[in-house]
Formats: sequence, structure tokens, C-alpha cells
Amino acid sequence: MSLIWAVSCCVLVLLSVPPYVISGNSSRPAVVHIGALFTFDSTIGRVAKIALEEAVKDVNANASVLRGTKLVLTQQNSNCSGFLGMVQALRFMETDVVAIIGPQSSVVAHIISHVANELQVPLLSFAATDPTLTNLQFPFFVRTTMSDLYQMAAVAEIIDYYGWKDVIAIFIDDDFGRNGVSALDDQLSARRCRISYKAGIRSGTRANRDEITDLLVKVALLQSRVIVLHVNPDLGFMVFNVAQYLGMTGNGYVWIATDWLSSVVDSTSLPSDTMSVLQGVLVLRQHTPDSDRKKAFLSRWNKLTAGSVGLHSYGLHTYDTVWLLAHAIDAFFNQGGIISFSNDSRIHDADKGSLNLEAMSIFDNGTLLLNNILQSNFVGLTGPVKFEPDRSLVRPAYDIINVVGTGIRRVGYWSNYSGLSIVPPETLYAKPPNRSIANQHLHSVIWPGETLSKPRGWVFPNNGKKLRIGVPIRFSYRQFVSPIKGTDLFKGYCIDVFTAAVNLLPYAVPYSFVPFGDGRENPNYDELVRLITTGYFDGAVGDIAIVTNRTKVVDFTQPYTESGLVVVAPFKKTNSGGWSFLRPFTPLMWIVTACFFFFIGMVVWILEHRINDEFRGPPRKQIITILWFSLSTLFFAHRENTMSTLGRTVLLIWLFVVLIINSSYTASLTSILTVQQLSSNINGIDSLKAGNEPIGYQVGSFAKHYLVDDIGISKSRLVALGSPEEYAKALQLGPDNGGVAAIVDERSYVEIFLSTNCSFRIVGPEFTRSGWGFAFPRDSPLAIDLSTAILQLSENGELQRIYDKWLVGRSCSADDTEIDSNRLQFKSFWGLFLLLPMEAHLDIFEDLFR
Repeated sequence: MSLIWAVSCCVLVLLSVPPYVISGNSSRPAVVHIGALFTFDSTIGRVAKIALEEAVKDVNANASVLRGTKLVLTQQNSNCSGFLGMVQALRFMETDVVAIIGPQSSVVAHIISHVANELQVPLLSFAATDPTLTNLQFPFFVRTTMSDLYQMAAVAEIIDYYGWKDVIAIFIDDDFGRNGVSALDDQLSARRCRISYKAGIRSGTRANRDEITDLLVKVALLQSRVIVLHVNPDLGFMVFNVAQYLGMTGNGYVWIATDWLSSVVDSTSLPSDTMSVLQGVLVLRQHTPDSDRKKAFLSRWNKLTAGSVGLHSYGLHTYDTVWLLAHAIDAFFNQGGIISFSNDSRIHDADKGSLNLEAMSIFDNGTLLLNNILQSNFVGLTGPVKFEPDRSLVRPAYDIINVVGTGIRRVGYWSNYSGLSIVPPETLYAKPPNRSIANQHLHSVIWPGETLSKPRGWVFPNNGKKLRIGVPIRFSYRQFVSPIKGTDLFKGYCIDVFTAAVNLLPYAVPYSFVPFGDGRENPNYDELVRLITTGYFDGAVGDIAIVTNRTKVVDFTQPYTESGLVVVAPFKKTNSGGWSFLRPFTPLMWIVTACFFFFIGMVVWILEHRINDEFRGPPRKQIITILWFSLSTLFFAHRENTMSTLGRTVLLIWLFVVLIINSSYTASLTSILTVQQLSSNINGIDSLKAGNEPIGYQVGSFAKHYLVDDIGISKSRLVALGSPEEYAKALQLGPDNGGVAAIVDERSYVEIFLSTNCSFRIVGPEFTRSGWGFAFPRDSPLAIDLSTAILQLSENGELQRIYDKWLVGRSCSADDTEIDSNRLQFKSFWGLFLLLPMEAHLDIFEDLFR
């Protein structure tokens, strides 16, 4: 602020205009003075000058607006200079100007907004789009056009719509350019995209072709091919000319220009050689809805200018700004506002010399006029003119146009209400907002190189560097990945999958494998992934599990193999034994079955013995009959006839029950005698968690982190094991002899381990669902393309062939065991044969003593 006042003092020394004094008057004055500050000889200024003059004529010709009061417009040329803009603004402050329309430049707006704040004169800018020009810092600054905050949101949504992740921003290095790109960076970050490189160009006439050439050469060596150009027209066309010279406007590139280019195209007829440079460029233009008033004004404009100057959106906003101010002044007078000015004592005290600072005065009712400006609500050439609480215009929207041939074509719209669409935004305002991905649409675009195919948006940097792909050097399970001795190459299942996927890509991938680990033990895979985030590795290939903590920092490809955690434990064969025929039923089942046999016999006897002679006789005979009848139903061999209806009903139900019991017993006994029975003290992860026995895990695996943090198993119970041999030894020793009760590892490793260690088994279900993938930095386009390639490998069967090559080998042969289990041996039936002599001895004994 002190700098501004110092400069203003210097300027006032040069000014010899006498101070303006005005006395208050309660009636409407005959004239109201307003000022306009912009660059006359510029793309926006040439149109704005005509629009301002025509708007003032229309307001003064309409008696219903200011009711006899006329607007008197004074225009000053800022020449895109912050210093000159401030000088001209101070000239206005010496007069009875109640508001200033402008400035056009965001740089000038930043400077003179401080003066407007002090002297309480509203600034209504129709072209200063810098999003940092907010009412918090500059309460008397009012933007009557759209902020670049919305333009950059539109650019970000276009980039996200086409699936690009990295962009390059080329901008003019001033408040307008820097703050616009900063807004773009924020909008892209919200969509998980980013600006990978920012290239600033010196503002004004200081930039030359050589500087721009050096800048674009650097850009051409980068990975991204999506370039956002946010500059002024002079620099913009210089950038495009140099880009064409360097071959950067052809196939594969994407150029997105902000609305500086649409302003030029709409207001000027460009030569054919200039249009040829712009082929395929996407351009944004502030959207103004079609209306009869707009069409009539366009017709009037063409007659007025004879086609020499076209009307762009900034011209329409300039015209509406005059009407906005006129409505606000009318409301100001309706509320009893008086145009009066008073001297600022601070200025008087600061004038210790002959600077004539008293000429600058404060607009006494500037706040009242400002409030009326912000409360305005009317329909202009640009549509509804109304301000949101944050002072931005309602319903911000942009046209998305494509430079094709000698002209342009509109490919869609963007609005803050519903995002990207192919129908005008005003038709969507009557519907509920829908920002879903399925509702975002644009027409086809003709891209640079005259192609309809969407550019990939990136290439490998043309800087001679190869991608550094980290590869773990494993100590065990080297089928997955292992170095080839004497070379810097690797082999294994994971390497073959990666190589096959890369070969399917439609472009070459320069890469080199970089070993990670010492080979004496399995490396830490979390550390391998972390080195990708630091930039030490450009990616990682190997048996890398896709788990939550890793997906938070890197992107993985589509899984190329499934591999969840399982529990491996020792098992033992369960011999059938001589009393195996008793095992199908539990003791309780045997007792209940026996009781029901006796019970049914008693029921049938009660129902039959009165009418059926077969159930009569001495008590001993009747008891034997009851037992024999009930037991013989087990084999459906009962000889006694039932005569009563109730007896037959009971017997029918009982025979059905016996059929079910008999079938179930037969099936269970068959399984016990013919199928190998295995048993283990460990039933799965739940039994491991409930116990206190030590648990083994593979060195470097994520299993340790999962067991401790997710399952809640104490770290003291975990034992690190480095090889299949250590697995087998620890399981054989068991928890009581310094070994482990079970091992938790990924299924892919376990299957290889069990193929040569047949005394262990997987117990319980797989309790995590994960897979292996290749890791790359966040938002890496290579991860997406490789995922597509992996799916192709899966569909054409190549993935299975690679799996069979490396991982299908000799497994435990169970032929002999199966043969033995299918042969019924004497040891399974000796209990039954023992019952026969016991029964025979009892019968002989009974016969001897009868």
C-alpha cells in the first residue's frame, strides 16, 4: 500500500487539475459520470470500446432506466500496464466518477483495487478473470464476467473426461497466468490428475521467439502430450508457430487453449496460414445463451462495424456491465442516495509538499452503490445477470469448440451445474443436476494430425533414459523371479508375464531391470513399493501382492494371478480301526436309535397283542418278539404281520425313518473305510488366533503386517521363515520343540511348497482375497495400458501357458495311498468278527443250562 501511495504522489506532481468539489443534492442529477479503464488496442479492448459506447447510448435513450439522468462515460487507456493503469485510475479519482468499468487486465486490477478500496469507488471488471481477485481482499472489486476458477474447472473436467492424468501448463508469468494455472492445479488434483510441468513465459514484449523455442524443446522431451495454453493472444500465436516448427502440432499432441483464443477467433478473421497452425486445438469460450435480443444486437453490430470487428463474449459482458451499473444507479437514487465526495484526512496529512493530494476524494455513498450493484437481477445479452453470495455470476458455463479447417465447430458445453454435455446448459437447468460419469458427453473431436482417435496423451520421455524397473532378488521360490547369472537379466513366471504384456502394447517401452535385495533373504516388498514413490524406481515387477497399504501410495496393474493367504499345518491319517463300524454315529445317536427301536417295538406290541396272536404268549416270548420285531425292521425282514390300522401307520412311518438312518449309516461307513481320513489340530485362522502356539510366515511377505494389525495376533508369536526347507523343518518340530504350529502364507507359494512336502496340508478356507500385480507411480498411464494387456493375455490363453511353464510340476503322488484306502483290510472289521464268537458262546452257554 505504501508503494502505491508513493507512486500516486509522484503522479500527482505531474497533474495540475484543480480539485473537484461537489455539494450534495437530494434530487436526481442531470448527469452521472462513470469511467472506463482498459487497453484500447487489444483483442478485448477493440470490441469493448464499441460495446461501451453503444450501451451508454442505449441506456440514455431509455427513459425508464435512469428517469432523465444521463450517463457520461470517460474512457482511459491503460495499455496493459499496471503503472499506467494506476495513473489513469488516479485521474478518475480526481473527478466525480461514481464507478469505473474495468480494468481489462488482472494485473492492473490488482493494483488499482487498492485505490478503489480506499476511495470507495466500485470497479466493475468485464475481463479481469484472475480467481484471486476476491471480495475478501478487494471489497469494491466486482467481476462482471466469469472467473478463471470456472474456466479451469471446465479444463480439468475435459482432461478427466478423456482419461488423461498428466498435463503441461504453459502460461504468461503474471497474476493472470500464475493464478489461473494454480486454480487449474487445484481442480486437477481433485480429480486425481496433475500438472507435471509448469512453463512460464515472460509477460509483455519481453518474451522472444528464442525463449519460447527453448521452452517448447524442454516440453517436447517430457512424457505428457496434453498442453494447456493460458496466455494472451500475442504470446499464444507465437507459441503455436514455434510448436508447428518443432513438430508439436501433429498427431499425438493435445492442445487446450483458454478463452483468449476464442476471443480472437470470434472478433478477427484469421489468415489461412494461422488457422492451419491451430488445427485440432480445443478452445473454451464463455457461454452466452441464444436469445432474440442477442441476435438483434449481433445484427446491429455487424451493420455498425461493417464486419471489420466481430463480437466476442467479453464484448457482450461489457455491454451488460453498463446496464448493470445503470440499474444500480437507479436503485441508488430510489433509496435516496446522493452523489457527494469528501476529502480524506489521511491524504491531507500525507501531503507535506506540493503533490496536490487533496484532489483525491472519497465517494461518500460508495458502499450503498456497491450494494445495489451486487443486488442487481436482470436479463441481459449474456443471460441472467445476478450475483452469488461469493460475488460470482450465476450459472457459469463455457462452450467447448474445436478448430477445424478454416473455422470452428462446437463439440459440447461445460456448466458448473451439470458438467459436460452436448445440449445447451439452459436446457438442463430445469432438471435436477446430474454430474455422474454416465451423464458426461461431448461430440467427437478432430485432434491434431486430423485424426478422430483420442490421443493417448503421453509418450515415454524422449530423453534417452530407460524406465528403472525394480525386481526383487528372492532367496526362495525362485520360480517366480530370479536373476540370470552373469547378466543383468531376470527370468521367472512374473518376468515372462511382464514381458508378454509389454509386447502387446502399441508402443515401445524402454526399460531396464534393477535388482532389489541381496539374495541372501527375501527383500521387504513394502520398501520396494516405497522406493517407487520416491522416484528411485519407475515401477516394480515381481510377486508383489496387491494389498491396501500399498495401493494407497502406488497404482497396480490388473492382477495377473490370484493369491490369498492360507494356513498350512501338519496332518495325520486317521486309521479306521476294528470298531470303525461304530464311528458313523455318535454315542448319543447310538443311544437314541436303540431307544427308539425298543420304543417302536413296545408301541406295536401294545397295539397288536390283543388282536394278533403273533404278539401273544408267555412273557419271555413276548419280550423276545418285541426285540426281534423292532430290530428286524432295520433290514425290512420282520415276519410278524400287523393287523390294526394304528399299528400299520406306526410301522410305515418307522420304516421310512429306518430307511433314512440305514442309508446315512451306509454312506458314512463307506467314507470311513474307503476314503483316506486326515486330521489336524489346526482348523484355520480362527483356531490359530485363539491359541498361543507360534506361527510361521515368509520373510518379506505382507502376512506379518496382516496377522498383527488386522487379525490381532501378537508379534511375539510370529516366526520368520525364509525357505521351503525351513517351512518343513519348523512344521515337523512342532510348537513344543522350537518349531511352529502352522504357517500363514500366500497360496501361490504354498502350492509349490506342498508339491514336494506331502505331510502337510492347507487347513481351513482362504481368508484373504488378493492378487499379484505390477506396481507403478500413482496415475501412471502405463499401469492402465498394461492392465489391458494382461486381460488380453488371459483371454488368449497365454497367461495360462506361462503359468504351466513355470509352476506346474510334480505334485505329491497319492496313488499308493488311494489304493490302500480303497482296499478293505482285516483291521477294519476285527471288532465285528469278535462279536460272532461272543454270541456263539452265549448261545451255547444258554443251551447247556436250559
